Amino acid sequence: MMRRIAVLDAPTNLGLRPPTASSVPGCGKAPGALRDHGLLARLRARDAGCLTPPRYDPGDWRPGDGVCHAPEISAYSVALADRIGAIIDRGEFPLVLGGDCSVLLGSALAMHRLGEAVGGRIGLVFVDGHSDFRHPGNASYVGAAAGEDLALVTGRGQPDLAAIEGRRPYFRDIDVVVLGIRAQDEYRLDLQAAGITTRPVPALRAEGAARTAQWAHEQLVDCAGYWVHIDVDVLDPAVMPAVDAPDPGGIAFAELEILLAGLVDTPHCLGVELTVFDPDYDPDGAYAAEIVNTVVAGLAPVVAPGAVPPRLLPAGPVAPAPRAADSRPEPEPLPAPAAVPAPAVAVEPIGPDPTAGDDLGDDPLGPGLLRRAPAGDEPDPARSGIDIA
Repeated sequence: MMRRIAVLDAPTNLGLRPPTASSVPGCGKAPGALRDHGLLARLRARDAGCLTPPRYDPGDWRPGDGVCHAPEISAYSVALADRIGAIIDRGEFPLVLGGDCSVLLGSALAMHRLGEAVGGRIGLVFVDGHSDFRHPGNASYVGAAAGEDLALVTGRGQPDLAAIEGRRPYFRDIDVVVLGIRAQDEYRLDLQAAGITTRPVPALRAEGAARTAQWAHEQLVDCAGYWVHIDVDVLDPAVMPAVDAPDPGGIAFAELEILLAGLVDTPHCLGVELTVFDPDYDPDGAYAAEIVNTVVAGLAPVVAPGAVPPRLLPAGPVAPAPRAADSRPEPEPLPAPAAVPAPAVAVEPIGPDPTAGDDLGDDPLGPGLLRRAPAGDEPDPARSGIDIA
């Protein structure tokens, strides 16, 4: 039996700053651009439709007003969580096509609901070129949810985003693994102080993509399952400049393919989201084609003959999560979350995974694999950063 992929479009751009005063971020066009390159047919995936976001309109937002578009992002996250939960209830593997990184809030909410329903914790593998860990405890102001998504889903920030349905945090710090951030990420010390496990690009490349995927599995051994977030800006801008915040020092497409394949090659991986690709910077579709090739190859273990449907493991006792002093304010008292019906996902005893190999082998990749972008496609310095300001 093979696992069936269900592709859900989440074309939101609500979490990003405007590229200019008179334009909107183009990442909302990403799902359509990827579909145009035959993504669904090549994955033999079910079309789970499109969740249309509210209109992008920063209005008179100013620094100090909190996260821009917060009410709209909150409502969209609830609807997205409903759609992801329905896909998992069917025994399918969700592939969510963003949109900006604020889609993580909807995925996180769905995972928290699922964990509550099965009596375990769900983990997060966060593959991103940036930590997205800005929050009121370490920044003078917040504004763009796409630069704050990891902070929000770990309970840091305003309750209308960090505690939807009274759930806070959606992922515990000790249940998060961050892969692919740059060595000098602005918030790397905050991640360390919070107890969030990280493997920046230099360590990822030194250990290899396959071994890094296996290492990520091992970090989440106490979780019932995990979700995978992939921001394509984890790739080096020499090969992927079509993003909101290109940052040198990333990985190659081949490395991302092997990393993704290793992360999904287990029934305990519950789904994947892909974010931040901006077709406005890809006029001939070449980068969209590269992304589709990488995703299709990376998800091959999911649809391979004999692949096992999603399976949740019962987690061990819940211990208090470590938290750095002053890393975030104490959460306000919130009502208890509503009961959620148990999903149609089997809970199996803890034991060896019959579908997993004992040895992922040597990673054939190393430094120096990046292909240069064609002349004229160099990253635009004006597109650095993701604050709304």
